[in-house]
Amino acid sequence: MDQRKKVGFYTLGCKLNFSETSTISRDFVEEGFERVEFSEYADIYVINTCSVTDNADRKFKTIVKQAQKSNPHAFVAAIGCYAQLKPQELADIHGVDLVLGATEKFKITDYINDLSKNDFGEVHSCEIQDADFYVGSYSIGDRTRAFLKVQDGCDYKCTYCTIPLARGISRSDKLDNVLKNANDIAMKGIKEIVLTGVNIGDYGKGEFGNKKHEHTFFDLVKALDDVVGVERLRISSIEPNLLGDDVIDFVAQSKSFVPHFHIPLQSGSNDILKLMRRRYLKELYVERIMRIKTKMPHACIGVDVIVGFPGETEERFLETYNFLANLDISYLHVFTYSERDNTVASTLSDIVPKNIRAKRSKMLRSLSVKKRRAFYESQLNTVRNVLFEAENKQGYIQGFSDNYVKIKVPWNPALVNTIHSMKLSEIGEDGVVRVA
Repeated sequence: MDQRKKVGFYTLGCKLNFSETSTISRDFVEEGFERVEFSEYADIYVINTCSVTDNADRKFKTIVKQAQKSNPHAFVAAIGCYAQLKPQELADIHGVDLVLGATEKFKITDYINDLSKNDFGEVHSCEIQDADFYVGSYSIGDRTRAFLKVQDGCDYKCTYCTIPLARGISRSDKLDNVLKNANDIAMKGIKEIVLTGVNIGDYGKGEFGNKKHEHTFFDLVKALDDVVGVERLRISSIEPNLLGDDVIDFVAQSKSFVPHFHIPLQSGSNDILKLMRRRYLKELYVERIMRIKTKMPHACIGVDVIVGFPGETEERFLETYNFLANLDISYLHVFTYSERDNTVASTLSDIVPKNIRAKRSKMLRSLSVKKRRAFYESQLNTVRNVLFEAENKQGYIQGFSDNYVKIKVPWNPALVNTIHSMKLSEIGEDGVVRVA
């Protein structure tokens, strides 16, 4: 009879968190634990937290209750950004036994000697200045794609953001180690690697424990393109001021990098960009989009945008809306601004009422639907390479083209984790493209 202790994981937030959860889960398996789904009975539940929005904070309590429902006596541990920013707040939540900060989360198995429930949550956190070392990670839970962490932390001082407080200074994995991890992923038969980090365009800084750039992001891209066995490489999100012509031009003729970029904008008003302390103005953003579309007309371009930032008047919001409406982009990720402790933005005046924030968010989400539809329509009757995923969704198998169009065909298990050239024929009522 198997007496191994069982552990379940829940990840909130970004691709970077998913890559780190996957690495931590492998550490548990090496220590003799059996990994199970979070919804199943487990002896310990690990929740990797996010603190980008209020919603992520609130959701944490709901997830703790889910764990307690599966096993009221389970040991519950919290790690991640929220655990670093507000460790005592998490420790005070009923059912939480352990909270680990930024430097401790990768040592979690050292803290799990006794799985007895604690009367109070135990906290092991650090000053964020101590988070100056790099721990590599990658996710391999999905058979078709892996998230490969190449960079952590951020030296930018955007006025709304708590990530530098939660993750520390910008630092990078060694190039040799990134290539080793990419090779390991390829050997597992995974077809696509998504590069992830907090500010991946800053790759190379802190690679050898100093602030110099030993390598650049362009060096990383060129080296990864030569990894044998990786059929697709995707850049997850990159700041417009760090996305150089050299990278765009290289991706356009690359063997493995796909024509898909996700480029944060945050606002189409230069006045708001200055209040946010972003490192570019909208004119540079336009240049980046035009360069991509000139070199790769079929490229998919996603955009992050924040609505309701302090000082966002109706005029400035409409400036953003019209800027995005006229830009050749493919979809939006819309974030409603929420005040975060210890940020400059939380001290600014001209607060936008929450009902106005919600209205503006709805407008931009509607614009995103139109943009995605228009992009999908522009791809009809073209032939794209499609990587199919593993799930049977109501009799269909879905996948994504190289340029991030969602495709579906009738379920066929032989298609799982395979790439096929297909002609995009029509858009279904559900907004998913069918093929000829």
